[in-house]
Amino acid sequence: MFSVIFPGQGSQLVGMAREFYEKYDYVKDFFLRADDLLEKNLSKIIFEGPQEELDLTINTQPSIFLTSYSIFKVIENQKKFKIKNAKFYAGHSLGEYTALCCADAISFEQTLLLLKSRARAMQESVPNGQGGMIAILGADIEKINEILKNNNREYNCYIANDNTIGQVVVSGSVSSLEKFGNDLKKKNIKFKSLPVSAPFHCPLMSKATLEMKEKINLTEFKDPVVDIISNVTAESTNQCSLIKSLLIEQIEKPVRWRESVINMIENGVDSFLEIGPGKVLSGLVKRIDRNVKLNQVNNLNDLEKLQYD
Repeated sequence: MFSVIFPGQGSQLVGMAREFYEKYDYVKDFFLRADDLLEKNLSKIIFEGPQEELDLTINTQPSIFLTSYSIFKVIENQKKFKIKNAKFYAGHSLGEYTALCCADAISFEQTLLLLKSRARAMQESVPNGQGGMIAILGADIEKINEILKNNNREYNCYIANDNTIGQVVVSGSVSSLEKFGNDLKKKNIKFKSLPVSAPFHCPLMSKATLEMKEKINLTEFKDPVVDIISNVTAESTNQCSLIKSLLIEQIEKPVRWRESVINMIENGVDSFLEIGPGKVLSGLVKRIDRNVKLNQVNNLNDLEKLQYD
């Protein structure tokens, strides 16, 4: 039994999906439609960069979705791998939008428009340079929660991602993260700053929540054809009304990826297929359970292997 997983921000690479774009006319059409809908040459940014421009949140979120969705449709159209026989679809942060679109819960066009709004709202929720995120390595989430709880009067930091065993991401203002980092150093806990310009998945995103609540509620959703694992609950759902409310909560709530993977495995999943740029999620899954099978498709060679495995 397998699950399909879709990456989030941080997996983007200049040139991603170029092989699929050049081989399949319908993939080229996806890119042209995205350029028209977003009123920018997103295709050029994806294929030519520079990386700094692709890394801008307003470009990254629709770009990763467009890449992942295009590869998904190639796999689906090949018909040699029954991708909709998956037990679950799941995505990390913006990847949840990809999962929903691929499960026929939201249209391609509506997903792009939602991500355009989401990226802008999240970026503008906190003034540029006043918020950030750090990845903490080698400490479990209980230890980090304890530090945050014991020092909540000194700084306002929040767990943003529970990614895997020994990897937790924390969001906060720049000044709070500096104080928090000093406490981590005293405890010999390793961490690194992430190349983001806003503190995602925490209460500092409240302005973005208000904007996206209106956008999401005005968007037509259908029940997905494959159960979706929610970032907010780490549990599966196939009810569009609940999915809408969870997507609104997702802006400020932490991404519970480690628990999501454990839940899928406990429900019989023994194989994961990561679709989209990079192999970040596969690496996180492997640290959670080394016994599961992992496949990725982000180029034509990966596709050939998938067809004949």
